[in-house]
Amino acid sequence: MTGLVSPAVDEVVLWARTSQAVDAMNLEHRNPNHLVDYTLAPNVVATSDLAVAVRDVDAAILATPSAYLRETCRNLASHLAKNARVLVLSKGMERGTHLLMHEVAAQELGNPTRVAALSGPNHAEEICKGMVSAAVVASEDAETAAYFQGLLSGPTFRAYVSDDVRGVECCGAVKNVVAIACGIASGMGMGDNTLAVLMTRGIAEIGRVVAALGGNPMTCMGLAGMGDLVVTCTSEHSRNRSFGRALVAGETLDAYQARTHMVVEGAPASESVLELAQERGIEVPITAGVHSVLYEGRPIDEAMEGLLTRVPRTEFYGMEERDTASKENQC
Repeated sequence: MTGLVSPAVDEVVLWARTSQAVDAMNLEHRNPNHLVDYTLAPNVVATSDLAVAVRDVDAAILATPSAYLRETCRNLASHLAKNARVLVLSKGMERGTHLLMHEVAAQELGNPTRVAALSGPNHAEEICKGMVSAAVVASEDAETAAYFQGLLSGPTFRAYVSDDVRGVECCGAVKNVVAIACGIASGMGMGDNTLAVLMTRGIAEIGRVVAALGGNPMTCMGLAGMGDLVVTCTSEHSRNRSFGRALVAGETLDAYQARTHMVVEGAPASESVLELAQERGIEVPITAGVHSVLYEGRPIDEAMEGLLTRVPRTEFYGMEERDTASKENQC
């Protein structure tokens, strides 16, 4: 993300938790923990002081894992200018509240119109190499979306805008769960047909959740939906997919995260999305299957068999009906 933003601004300040990371980035212009071969731009500096990081900034970009976003925003609130715009990269849905990440940020930081969310098929490993990528910036406020569109757009990165922030965020949360399922299928030696089934049925599942939350199911056909789902379910860079494969090989969630130093966002998302689905009566068989394997002790083979033996229904059930109901409830 710094590579996209740095050409458009005077200075980018990174906030890091450890002094070791700060020293490495300031002295060597490299992150010692992630993308270690990537050289940071000259106008990128790092600090471990959150107040210093956001002092007098025009905008803040939050890439905190979803489980820590509320705490980070709470600590940030007193230091961030009231008119500074905020872009949320975190993907997920908060347990208990079922709030999406832009809602968590807005709740803690105030002024919801300044908050936007970014989602799309854009692995950092490829963006850093200048490979062509794209994403969608969604916000309730058109000016906020346009601001970040201008900030991020460049020769190799296309940023589109949307006002369906709930749909965009929901796609970003649920696709990680589907990617774990695809990783499991891949690890079990299942073929391309099986992966295609999981991805397309995954889009249908995402669409039902989007509609229930008042979003537009058509968003699922775009960059935040199908675009991000394809890359997350198939790419070697996808932590959710690779975790699914590791799970089949016998590695636990904790062991995988400790080994890779990365958070598998699809794991907590399976909990929060399943909670929401059970409360609202939404069918989410892939999410339920992943959750049963991760948290209920269900054998992987049994969970996959449960998905394959479900009685087929019409292909896109539960979308338009849910969308209509959601709009009526909002009136």
